[in-house]
Amino acid sequence: MSQQELTKTRVRERSIELQPPSDYKVIYLNDDKTTFEFVIDSLKTTFDYSEDPAVDKAMEISESGAGVVAVMPFEIAEQKGVEVLMRARNEGFPLEVRLEQSE
Repeated sequence: MSQQELTKTRVRERSIELQPPSDYKVIYLNDDKTTFEFVIDSLKTTFDYSEDPAVDKAMEISESGAGVVAVMPFEIAEQKGVEVLMRARNEGFPLEVRLEQSE
């Protein structure tokens, strides 16, 4: 018998449980310098809000001091948060965006 005939391969099946990625809340923090218009525009352009919901969310942020603007997987939340922060800084606004793991 040749070496090739004596070799056997065993395949074991393993059950791997994949968990979906955790969702994160994107939170805008209110400040006295970032304009209402900037917040509304960023909600519309970055988070696909339409006009009325963007105005309502901007009001909530202004009145409450903070507001959750989106809940999404971490990588997407982080990317969108960075986009908003860069745009805010480029326009001279101190807007802060936080990410928090969703329950």
